Amino acid sequence: MPAYVVGLHQITNPSKFEEYKAKIGPMVAQYGGRYLTRGENLEMPEGSHWVPERVVVIEFPNMAAIKAWYASPEYQPLIELRKACQSENDMTFFMDGI
Repeated sequence: MPAYVVGLHQITNPSKFEEYKAKIGPMVAQYGGRYLTRGENLEMPEGSHWVPERVVVIEFPNMAAIKAWYASPEYQPLIELRKACQSENDMTFFMDGI
């Protein structure tokens, strides 16, 4: 059953974030993931505690693939890089409930 990662980002260091973006794509693909959307053209028709600048949705074959990707030794330095270039970051893993 497909599983998804949703990331909501508030970028504070665009150059570091560009470095992260350049490295993350091949790693996501290595674990069977594919980007469904990633963008900065957001509208918030209802209130939220914060408004992200960027939203990313990645589909993986299953939850085990997400957990393997997220816990992989190669991804750990990129987690730190991502956190270093954001003031706010929310990330959620979930399985398709249909």
